[in-house]
Amino acid sequence: MESRNDYLEQVMVQQAQLENDLRGNRAKMRHVPAQQALAPGAPADATVERRAGGGGAMALEGGDLSGPAVEVREFGFWRWKTVVVPPNAHVVHTRRGEAEPLHCGLGISFSYNPATDAYLVAPAAMQTILINARSICKERQGILVQGYVQWIIEDFRTAYRKLDFTDTVDPMRVVNLQLREQAEAAIKDKVATMGVDEVLADKQPIIRELTARLRHVAEGEGSGEGLGLRIVTVQIKEAVISSSSLWETLQRPFRAERSRIARLAELESESIVSKRESEEAKTRAAQAIETESEIARRRAAAEATVFDREQSEKARRAKVEAETVAATMAFEQERAQKLAELARAELERELALEGLRRQSERAAEEQAIALEAARRKVANEVSPGALQEKLVLSLPSIVEKMPAPKELKTISIGQDGLSGLVGTLEHIVRALRENKGPTER
Repeated sequence: MESRNDYLEQVMVQQAQLENDLRGNRAKMRHVPAQQALAPGAPADATVERRAGGGGAMALEGGDLSGPAVEVREFGFWRWKTVVVPPNAHVVHTRRGEAEPLHCGLGISFSYNPATDAYLVAPAAMQTILINARSICKERQGILVQGYVQWIIEDFRTAYRKLDFTDTVDPMRVVNLQLREQAEAAIKDKVATMGVDEVLADKQPIIRELTARLRHVAEGEGSGEGLGLRIVTVQIKEAVISSSSLWETLQRPFRAERSRIARLAELESESIVSKRESEEAKTRAAQAIETESEIARRRAAAEATVFDREQSEKARRAKVEAETVAATMAFEQERAQKLAELARAELERELALEGLRRQSERAAEEQAIALEAARRKVANEVSPGALQEKLVLSLPSIVEKMPAPKELKTISIGQDGLSGLVGTLEHIVRALRENKGPTER
């Protein structure tokens, strides 16, 4: 029994997941009339959001309204309504009796009469088609080719006439299915003319063939008007062989070759490593001998250096000590001389101060003597009139110091000159003594 192709299963799961992500998760829908989709009791002029393509609202099986592929809003009452189209959607608006559309373009809003008008809306965004083409190659082997095609609407006036955009859930679904079938057919036709190795090695021929066929159909290259679409890009993602045994067989020569190269490289590496190990062992032994010899030589040199340094240090210390003693003695001698000079200078200074002091005292004594002589001279030169004046001036103070008299004696002082004044003073002094005697007793 053939083993499972795990890689193929993983690719299929990833492809399904990617397709779900691109298409989005949509709930199962059912078509109901627009009147039933509205809530009970809603006014007749309420806004009704319709699916792309018109014809009624879409509701979930549970009864809730679901979001349309293109949100188109209608406002107004009865025949006087306005349709607002998003700017990223194509719209075509027709009216009964008109051969050409009234409005056709991207994001056009217009007045709408439900009795006579109709409109169709389709997304303008780029569409992506995922392709899984199970093909048979020239060797009659199954190959799964995975790719994708991206396209957009180039001319909506042509596209809405030739393509079906009336699916209320997904307006692009039918177009995507048609382009997918054409792409798968083109891939299968091209793979049928190629070998397994060609398909796995170079995917450009498949891409060129697929691009040419899709552009021939969608854009009408060389054949007229086309469908009004433009193919943006065509890419092949994977080319997987369906048979796991064939896949292993194809890989076996490469794996064997790689195993051989790896083993030879391993043997060569082991040989080189062994040779290098022996050389490294010899080198390490020689280095060890040289290291021991160098260590012994350096140890002897270090010991000799240490001995020389110790002897030099001893000699240097002895020299420094001798120099220190000599410097100390010289310093002490110089210090003694400096102290003697300082003491001599101090003594000289004291002697000088003492001489100056004595000179100052002598000068002061001389000045005092001169002053006393001057005083005496001045006293001797005082006239009798000056003496009388001084006496008269001092009488009040003398009287204040005198004790109170017990008896009154009158003394007349005449103007007999100095002799009379002296006699008067003698009488005053005698009277004072007599008055003082009884008081003291």
